[in-house]
Amino acid sequence: MRDALGGWLERAARRGDRGITFVDRRERERVVSWAELVARAERVAGGLRELGVTAGDRIALAFPTGEGFLAAFLGALAAGAAPAPLPPPSRLGNLEEQQRRLAAMVEAAAPRLVLADAALLPLLREPLQGRRRDSAALHPALDPLPLEALPSGTAGAVDVDEATLGLVQFSSGTTGAPKPVALSRRALAVQARLINALWPDANGTSRDGAGATGDGGAIFEPTAQRGFSWLPLHHDMGLVGCVLPALERPADLVLLPPEAFVAKPALWLRGIARARATVSPAPNFAFARALRRVRDEELAGVDLSCWRHALCGAEAVSPQTLDEFARRFARWGFRRQALTPVYGLAEAGLAVTFGALDAPFTVGRFERRALLAGRAVADPDGREIAGVGLPLPGFSVAARDDAGRDLPAGRVGTIWVRGPSLMDGYLGDPAATAQALRDGWLDTGDLGLLDARGELFLVGRAKDLVIVRGRNHAPEEIEEAVAAVAGVRPGGVAAVGWLPERAAEEELLLLVERTRGDAVDGVAALARACRDAVRAAVGVEAGRVAVLAPGALPRTSSGKLRRAEALRRFLSGELAGVDGGTGAPSQAGSAESG
Repeated sequence: MRDALGGWLERAARRGDRGITFVDRRERERVVSWAELVARAERVAGGLRELGVTAGDRIALAFPTGEGFLAAFLGALAAGAAPAPLPPPSRLGNLEEQQRRLAAMVEAAAPRLVLADAALLPLLREPLQGRRRDSAALHPALDPLPLEALPSGTAGAVDVDEATLGLVQFSSGTTGAPKPVALSRRALAVQARLINALWPDANGTSRDGAGATGDGGAIFEPTAQRGFSWLPLHHDMGLVGCVLPALERPADLVLLPPEAFVAKPALWLRGIARARATVSPAPNFAFARALRRVRDEELAGVDLSCWRHALCGAEAVSPQTLDEFARRFARWGFRRQALTPVYGLAEAGLAVTFGALDAPFTVGRFERRALLAGRAVADPDGREIAGVGLPLPGFSVAARDDAGRDLPAGRVGTIWVRGPSLMDGYLGDPAATAQALRDGWLDTGDLGLLDARGELFLVGRAKDLVIVRGRNHAPEEIEEAVAAVAGVRPGGVAAVGWLPERAAEEELLLLVERTRGDAVDGVAALARACRDAVRAAVGVEAGRVAVLAPGALPRTSSGKLRRAEALRRFLSGELAGVDGGTGAPSQAGSAESG
């Protein structure tokens, strides 16, 4: 029996009028129709089947954003295989670390084959050499194979049971090594349908026929929406959240390479306006980066009134950042109602909760001490937390105490979720699976609370809490206060607890990246400003502020800060300071002590 993904590929093959537009950093566009993409994917599927790939086999993919990735991804799905997307290595970052993490991912995914962009082969052969020498691998040393080297042949989508492994999606790994999340083909289909069901068409009619006011209306026209994304395609927000919903309709989607956004954030806003895109998701740091880096003159002629759904998720959502974004870009037609905080994670297939669409997002203000003690007490001067919405259809969310008991509304606990697209488990790791999945529920590891309506408010991650003088502090609130300081790089703050040598108790350590081009002799002043901001915002004294060079902090492949790894590198002297040295505790110049 043909599963949903196979049916979508067959339908997309008939759509020469819709497709993917690839935009480069010079804003040159290449349009590839769904019919062309599926035709190329069928050639990939034919080659894979000639090599003996069968249903459920894992195929690792290492490609930049482009036609090659989509051909490999869709081709693997057509062959019944499970793609395992890898972050493409780049010489622009710490190549040694990238290769080390790639090798670990390949080891965990245990693929039969690695497909890769030809330009990446020299960067992939070393970390993959010697991996997977068992009989399951099609190549003993897992030599990466470019698409051009696949055997010739064409094959349509094979019949696959929907319970078959459909994707190996690596978790972000903010608190440890990325884990291989096993998602079935059914889970992927459920997520794409849930997301597409959210978007009203141009006339305000939802996919199920219910109008925006609930009065009913015409059947949804599947080409009414247009997406724009710069998110990495190896990350679930870009792949499951953007590509699969576009395939399911099929609809138009515009893709910008993530490195182009990082270099020039204005390309994101200009691209949305040029494409008249209605949906574009991004993490909080992207909105902050656009605030700091986009110049007014770069937006000449831009009209953002088309952007109806500006989703914000994948990391902590800052109400202040979103408010500033809305105010700053209102003159170009952006509406605050478009901002929609969301919550999800790879282990849930992606989306779990969504804020209300076409309405101002919810902001809760909570008394800090009570919040850290596990209670939500309203305080107009307290910590601001953005609500990330209500559960999607079929999902349930609960806050639980350490004993696993459900907590009432307004109580902080560990967030558990249940829904139709949860992972089957962590590939090859039954112990970790048993710890995360219990009785059909997923332990997210996140801390949060539900209000009386059932809206979710996230407080932080249990493993990242900073404890100073016996009090718990959420690192996100501290980092948000520091991020507002002039001279601090957007998204470049890590707040961690550490125990200095011969100290009696743990202290707050701030690891702060300066903006590019700032004078080195301003280090002390910047450190003092950061300390003052934290004291004013949360009443905590930072024991040490280390000012680092731009890009020094370790991040996941999707851009999230890795706090534990940042602390390890600081203590071992591996972080680059503003003077070209390191941020080691014993060295001066890159850090200012209190």
